[in-house]
Amino acid sequence: MKVEQIYTGCLAQGAYYIESKGEVAIIDPLREVQPYMDRAKSDNAKIKYIFETHFHADFVSGHVTLAKETGAPIVFGPNANPNFDAIIAEDNQEFKLGEVTIKVLHTPGHTMESTTYLLKDKDGKDHAIFSGDTLFLGDVGRPDLAQKMGVLTEKDLAGYLYDSLREKIMPLSDDVIVYPAHGAGSACGKNMMKETVDTLGNQKKMNYALRADMTKEEFIEEVTDGLLPPPQYFPLNVQLNKEGYEDIAQVLERGTRALSPQAFEAAANETGAVVLDVRNAADFAKGHIPRSIFIGLDGSFAPWVGALIADVQQPILLVAPKGMEEEAITRLSRVGFDNTLGYLEGGFEAWKKAAMEYDTVSQVDADELKTAMENEEVNVFDVRKNSEYLSEHVLEAKNTPLDYLNEHLTEFPNKETFFVHCAGGYRSMIAASILKSRGIHNLIDVKGGFKAINEAGIPVSDYVCPTTL
Repeated sequence: MKVEQIYTGCLAQGAYYIESKGEVAIIDPLREVQPYMDRAKSDNAKIKYIFETHFHADFVSGHVTLAKETGAPIVFGPNANPNFDAIIAEDNQEFKLGEVTIKVLHTPGHTMESTTYLLKDKDGKDHAIFSGDTLFLGDVGRPDLAQKMGVLTEKDLAGYLYDSLREKIMPLSDDVIVYPAHGAGSACGKNMMKETVDTLGNQKKMNYALRADMTKEEFIEEVTDGLLPPPQYFPLNVQLNKEGYEDIAQVLERGTRALSPQAFEAAANETGAVVLDVRNAADFAKGHIPRSIFIGLDGSFAPWVGALIADVQQPILLVAPKGMEEEAITRLSRVGFDNTLGYLEGGFEAWKKAAMEYDTVSQVDADELKTAMENEEVNVFDVRKNSEYLSEHVLEAKNTPLDYLNEHLTEFPNKETFFVHCAGGYRSMIAASILKSRGIHNLIDVKGGFKAINEAGIPVSDYVCPTTL
């Protein structure tokens, strides 16, 4: 028996490859499925089943394409109702895979079809659970994504989740391995650990939601407390995972159209496409196409695209480092953004050589910010999350979190120069690009973010606990 976690850091997502005696099961595959088929071929094995733990909201799974390419059936747990052929398993139903068995444990709560798959070894011993978004390491799945107006509330779903954990998962042996669908950085939970594999026994000790003496009322209160609104693209991804989607080969074919600077500009004007620049922050600051949006491939690219662009049907034109165009299109497709229309051939250098108009972002080192603060009153805007800001921030800085930047546009000065920063420089450059696209150009980005600010000795606040009235 082989069990391999295939973890994709930019999505904080874990897919799983299980092989026994030449038969393979894939759990929660990514959109691009060729690597799974290649792996099975190298093992001289055949993909027998494709298991989905639920209808994912934060990424588009590869289940539909993988089933088409391999003939393997897609398996969902109870309550799933996809618009394509699939096995809708019953609770406790078992599937044989070589010498091992995969048992269906219906664990509603995150969603009503959420299912945990229990892997039993050849001797029938419980070996591991693939818990999807039901149980994370250090947390559980948020119960607010599947609520139906007038039917189920997030508290109703949290109650289901409490029962699922205590009736289906916690009774399992402490040595059972937990393989979750997500790790730290995912928006599907609140407080996930950075580790991606653990034992159930350790989770019973470490995970607040698995406390043995916890009442249902306490669980509901703690699990629903502090939930931020989910990204706007989540329901659109659920729809794609439930109804099906375009083959990624077609997405890549359309997106990898090389456009000259003139054709690129014409396409942007004719289609209303977002010009998405995926280079690194330093290169974007030195020069970029006016009104383009920066979201670099070297950060949490796909989640930020989903959070800030929101509409998966939005046409996109790419400015990418040479040779990274297909990578960018693939990452966009993982979160349902399939409408890439092409990329700038020759990259930004070709744009400059064509004598096309371009813009820049002013930047300073933290030491320069410190000097400015010592000599005059300056406006500083912190685009980190509110929790980061509350932990520690520059004195008198205003918090305008990147996720909700559009709600804070009126707070930025019209004429006076202001400074913007995040933790390390990635998010502040995204913010700078959005502000400039809205006609706000009187900004200066602080290189290195709050880390550099601390190192420069700029006065910061201590932790201030927010007051609740």
